[in-house]
Amino acid sequence: MDLLQLRDKNVVVMGVANERSIAWGIAKRLLEVGANVIFTYRKERSKGKIDKVLENYTEYNTAVVECDVNSDESIRAAFSQIGEKYGTIHGIVHSVAFAHAEDLKNRFVETSRDGYAFAQDTSAYSLVAVANAARPYMAEGGSIVTMSYLGAERVLDGYNVMGVAKAALEASMRYLAADLGAENIRVNAISAGAIRTLAAKGVPSFNTILHKIEETSPLKRNVNQEEVADMTLVMLSALSRGVTGETIYVDSGYNIMG
Repeated sequence: MDLLQLRDKNVVVMGVANERSIAWGIAKRLLEVGANVIFTYRKERSKGKIDKVLENYTEYNTAVVECDVNSDESIRAAFSQIGEKYGTIHGIVHSVAFAHAEDLKNRFVETSRDGYAFAQDTSAYSLVAVANAARPYMAEGGSIVTMSYLGAERVLDGYNVMGVAKAALEASMRYLAADLGAENIRVNAISAGAIRTLAAKGVPSFNTILHKIEETSPLKRNVNQEEVADMTLVMLSALSRGVTGETIYVDSGYNIMG
C-alpha cells in the first residue's frame, strides 16, 4: 500500500543550495517515492549547483525554473511556467531564508533597517508571495511546508535578525493556513534541529548548539537531513491531511527542554 500517495504528484522545492541542503534531502526522498520535482533557483550559479546534485537522477522527472523570491514578477513568472508545464501543483517546499552576515554577527539592537527588511522579505514574506502565486495551480488542494528553526521562539546566540524573520515566517504560516484551508490547501512548518548546512555556517554559535543538543535533548543526539526529509514527506502527503497551521519539531525533542 502506498501510504504517502506522492507518486506522480508535482512538488515544487525551493532552496536547494548543495547536497547538504535540507531542501535537497527532501527533494531526494520525493524523487525516490515517485514524485515529479520542480526545483527553483535565484541565480545562474545556483542553477549550476542544482544541476550538479541531479547528475545521478537523470532518470527521474525533474525541472529547474528560475525564481527570485525577492521579486513578485519573478515569482509569478516561475509559477506560470510551472503551471503551463505541469497543470497542477500538489505541494510546495519553501526552504528559503537569508540575512546579511553583519546582521547575524552584530547584536540585534544594531540591526540595520535595510538588513531587517531584507531578512523579512527573503525569509518570511516570500512564503506569502509564493502561496499566492501558486494558488491558481493548486485547484486540487495540496500542502505547503516551510522550514523554520527554534530561534523563532527562543533567543539563540548569533541568530539575531534571522530569529525574528523565522518568528514572522511561523506567524505567516498560520495566517496562510487560515486563509487557504477552504481551498483544501494546508500550510505547515517544520522546525528542524541543527544540521550542518551552508546556512548554518553563518551562525557563529553553531558548533556550540550542536554539542548542547547532544547533551540536553531527550534523544541525546542531533537529527540528520533524512529525518527532516521524512517528516516533511509526511506533511506533504495524505497522511497529514487533517493537519494545518502547525509547527512540527524534528529536533530530538530539544525544544521541550528548559
